[in-house]
Parts: sequence; C-alpha cells; structure tokens
Amino acid sequence: MSTTTLDWKQKPHFMGLLLGGFALLVCVLVALGARLTDPLISLRTQEDTQKLLDQVIPAELYDTAPSKEPFNLTLDGQTLSGFRARKAGQVTALALFAETQGYGGTIRLLLGIDAHGVLTGVRVLSHTETPGLGDKIQTNKSDWILGFAGLSLGNPDEQGWHVKKDGGQFDGFTGATITPRAVVKGVHETLALFAKHSAELLDSKE
Repeated sequence: MSTTTLDWKQKPHFMGLLLGGFALLVCVLVALGARLTDPLISLRTQEDTQKLLDQVIPAELYDTAPSKEPFNLTLDGQTLSGFRARKAGQVTALALFAETQGYGGTIRLLLGIDAHGVLTGVRVLSHTETPGLGDKIQTNKSDWILGFAGLSLGNPDEQGWHVKKDGGQFDGFTGATITPRAVVKGVHETLALFAKHSAELLDSKE
C-alpha cells in the first residue's frame, strides 16, 4: 500500500466523514429499533394498566377496555385524571386517581365509581406509611381497603365517613389512626367531587 493512500486516510476530513457515517448508522438503527418496539411497549403498558383497572372496575361494567379511554379534566382548579368504562357506548363507571396526606406523606389512591356514584373498588397505588402499622391499607397486608366497595356519598351518612375513633364506621389501625383516617377522607372527598361534577365526568359525547 502506498504512503499516499495512508496519508489520505489519516487526514482529518476523512476521519470526520468516517465518524459521521458511523453516527448516522447508529441513529438509523436506534430509530428502526424504536419503531419496531414502540408498539409492543405501548401494548404491554396498556395491558398492565388494564390489570390495575380490573381491580376497581368489575368486568361486567364494560365491553371496551377502560385503559383505552384515559382522560384529564380540570375541576375546581385541580386536575383530575382517570379512565372511563363504557358498555354499549354509554359510560358506566370511572377509575379516578386521588391523593391524600397520610402520616408518612402522600397516599395515592385509585377509585372505581359506577355511574350512580357507588364505589366499585378502592386500591392504594403508593404510600410511605409506617411498615407494620400504616401499611395495612395494602391488600397484601389486610382486607381493610376492600370495605369501601358498595359504599357511596350517602351510604354511610356524613358522620359515618370517619374512623370509629372519630364517631364514624371505619375501623382504625392500632397505633396508626392517622393512616386510615387519611384514606377515608380522600375517598370521601373524591366521591363528593364526583357528585358535584358527574355531568362532566360521565360525558359520553366524546
């Protein structure tokens, strides 16, 4: 091989072109990979979301997966997010995200509410409550959270929507009353918001 050929390949502009070509090839491969995997990731995300929604919305209430109809609404100055469940084209239930302040910080909730304002299920999505005490709001620790199913804003009455220590009907946790009190408050407030804005939330014209 001649010295001239070696010198040409060692010149800066040749090295720049070589690096540029390599970078372009990498970008093309990444873009192609993303195009091929994005639908699979989207499908898996939707499946995972639907499994979560199935915990609070009974399957008999919909014929189209609620995970396919997310929504965000601004009500009373706050953003409310969730999913609509439909059957024969009509909204039959909602899954609503809510937050309440517990002993250790924010408790994130997911509520299932049918079109009549009756709870179909409540689950805790995340919390930082004390292990062994406040974590009894989790279904793998106790069945306390399951007791909300079938209740509504008027069942029990206003006083009933408190823990027993405060004159209500909900059991507290030994040494951790603040946690169940916070969850009851969060669920009650979300039901009140639903009752106030049911027309917007159940809008089936979309």
